[in-house]
Amino acid sequence: MDSDNGEQGVLQHLLDVESQAAGLVDEAQAEADRRVSEGEKENRARYDERYGLLAAELSGEYEAAVLAVKEDYTRQLEAYSSSLAAMGIQRDAFSALAEKLFFEDC
Repeated sequence: MDSDNGEQGVLQHLLDVESQAAGLVDEAQAEADRRVSEGEKENRARYDERYGLLAAELSGEYEAAVLAVKEDYTRQLEAYSSSLAAMGIQRDAFSALAEKLFFEDC
């Protein structure tokens, strides 16, 4: 009987060790999950910060490009208007050309 009690004691001890090991594994898994979650939060915060800075920079560049295009368009339009105004109206030449095109070819 002594050997049965000894075997039971050893088995009980092994079960206790296994239970403690399972508890340690659970604790380690919880700690790993916490660290991963914390790392993900930090990475997300860094990503959001960098994305926001880059988006603001690109938005500023876009706005500057749009402004430059509008200014160039305005400058070209004013130059075209000035060139038209400098030509003047040549009514006599237009009338002669229109008369030639409409009436002389018939």
